[in-house]
Amino acid sequence: MNVDDFFKHHGITENPFGAEEARHDPIFQRLIDDNTSHPDFGKILGRIDQPSAAIVFGEKGSGKTAIRLLIGRKVAEHNRAVAAGQADSAVNGQRSTSRTFLVAHDDLNPALDRFVKHRRRFSSDRDLSQATEKLLAQFRLVDHQDSILSKAVTRLTDAVLEENVARVAANGEDTIELSQPVKLVRAMPHRLRVNLAILAALYDQPADGNVIARWQRLRSRLRLGWIMPIGMAKFFGIALVIAALGFAGARLVMAPGNHPAWLFYAMVLSAAVGIVLLGMWGWQTFSLWTLTRRIHRDTPTIDRTPGELRRMLSLLRAGDLRHQPWPLAQAGSDARYDLTRRLLDVLSHFGYGSMIVLVDRVDEPTLVSGKPQRMQSIIWPMLDNKFLQQQSLAVKLLLPIELRYQLQRESGDFFQEARLDKQNMIDRLTWSGATLYDLCSNRLRACHQPTPGGADARPIQLTDLFAADVNRQMVIDALEQMHQPRDAFKFLYAVVQEHCRMVSADEAAYRIPRLTLETVRRTQAQRVQELHRGLAPA
Repeated sequence: MNVDDFFKHHGITENPFGAEEARHDPIFQRLIDDNTSHPDFGKILGRIDQPSAAIVFGEKGSGKTAIRLLIGRKVAEHNRAVAAGQADSAVNGQRSTSRTFLVAHDDLNPALDRFVKHRRRFSSDRDLSQATEKLLAQFRLVDHQDSILSKAVTRLTDAVLEENVARVAANGEDTIELSQPVKLVRAMPHRLRVNLAILAALYDQPADGNVIARWQRLRSRLRLGWIMPIGMAKFFGIALVIAALGFAGARLVMAPGNHPAWLFYAMVLSAAVGIVLLGMWGWQTFSLWTLTRRIHRDTPTIDRTPGELRRMLSLLRAGDLRHQPWPLAQAGSDARYDLTRRLLDVLSHFGYGSMIVLVDRVDEPTLVSGKPQRMQSIIWPMLDNKFLQQQSLAVKLLLPIELRYQLQRESGDFFQEARLDKQNMIDRLTWSGATLYDLCSNRLRACHQPTPGGADARPIQLTDLFAADVNRQMVIDALEQMHQPRDAFKFLYAVVQEHCRMVSADEAAYRIPRLTLETVRRTQAQRVQELHRGLAPA
């Protein structure tokens, strides 16, 4: 029997158990508004208008990515409700009036590639694999902060410039919608406009186009005023020095006593002003050159050349560049905390009162390749209480179970610094058989097309696929041994496949017998146990 014929007989239009990845699962996208989720989802999500940190450890296929996408959907619903004045997140009876900005820090490939490429220039290790281990061990908290700021500032710049506003990210991020962005920008205080311009100069990384031209459009929209480019100071300085030399030459060719007095004063004034302008140009050029070289060296995860940064900063007033928290090594993470606070101030002007950062898929980057030691090198810097407990910013870490084993080997000093007891930690993302049964039943119903005019209006149940001697508890007990959604889906699809393999098409036997269920259950339970012991691949 063909599997498609089996599903068609039960009125199922597509395979409900073929999903491997939530991001590419159309059935999950249809069911994302359903209330069926992990029992700990409420603790992980917390309050959207007052977000808090969360750390979750889970096996591959336990639903971490699905939780991330569901958090994105909940945040988007909250933001729409706030925009409509219907948000139900209340404090002391007051409705929430601010949206939440969501940043998906899940694609670590670009940041890691740039970091390793930047660091490798200073490494003399000839063993490439060993060098990668050593380089990833140098990954710092500030590198994460730079990458997060880059993703947030890029999306905010897109919204202010009204570019890519219709794009809905596949990683769960909500589209930033600014009503009348030009009017909002003009109403910003000068301090916030300067902060946004500097944040964009440091961190804006558009997918395509010229970054300098894009920043100049942003500066024009921010209306920061005209400023004489430093290159014009050089031009006028050289011109005045040449003019002074011309006046001096004129005095030499004239007969002594016949040259007018103003010629001397013009020569002196031109020479003095020219030398001052050239001195200003030289000092500012040297200062910006030094600053931008240091910033480029200390922000290895940001794709920005010193020349690009120098060109952008030279178009800002000297007074606006003073006392800025430049992301330099000597400033440590304090500068990044200050830059994050300034970003939150800018977001607050646009109606976003808080920010959530979602960290996921840390085992997938090419340079990590699922190795626990490399994952630990990348994630451990983030387990810092000051970073996780920032005001109006929540970091939610969805981590592989291998890091939980690494965490158990840490010393007491590490736990004291990380204060994991305050981070809403889920020690292991586990699913009961009953929860998996409800999840699989919902997927089955989402793919079911009732027969037109059928007398039985009862929704299809998972037990409807099995023979009469298979009851609901038997299916729940079998799913209990699968532990997580991905393995539960594989188990049920294997049961259907085994039944179709054992039955010919002309038998018309469309109910799975108990023997088939038990046979596949034993095989799949053994596979799951070997997987957990590290004896078999996922």
